[in-house]
Amino acid sequence: MNFSLPDKDGKIYSLNDFKGKWVVLYFYPKDNTSGCTLEAIDFSRLKNEFEKMNCIIIGISKDSQKSHCRFIEKHNISVLLLSDESHEVAEEFGAWGKKKLYGREYEGTIRSTFIIGPDGNILKEWRKVKVKGHAQEVLESLKEIQG
Repeated sequence: MNFSLPDKDGKIYSLNDFKGKWVVLYFYPKDNTSGCTLEAIDFSRLKNEFEKMNCIIIGISKDSQKSHCRFIEKHNISVLLLSDESHEVAEEFGAWGKKKLYGREYEGTIRSTFIIGPDGNILKEWRKVKVKGHAQEVLESLKEIQG
């Protein structure tokens, strides 16, 4: 499940760039919304803990690079954010699909998180994530997996 997506500056990153490292890959619906902001801030706050475990955190949304720039600056986000405007990567990971809001059905990002091992295999996944405490839960799971 490799992909190539741009960051806020247009630099292209591929999942293969991180072979040999642990990766926390999370999909979120939209920059600058309350839940997504909280999630990005929580992962940023714990970034050093993840880095001590040879792990990089990557957030992916369908927002543009320009939107990511504003989001990162406004909230001091320090994790890598990538733009998946066509939502192809989200679809590949099963993080895109039917959602309901106030009885209205629409297609969108399903908040999902994956721990990917140094060999590129998905070792743990969370679907329909509840944001509060999630980053800490992912950190604890990574500690368990790494033993």
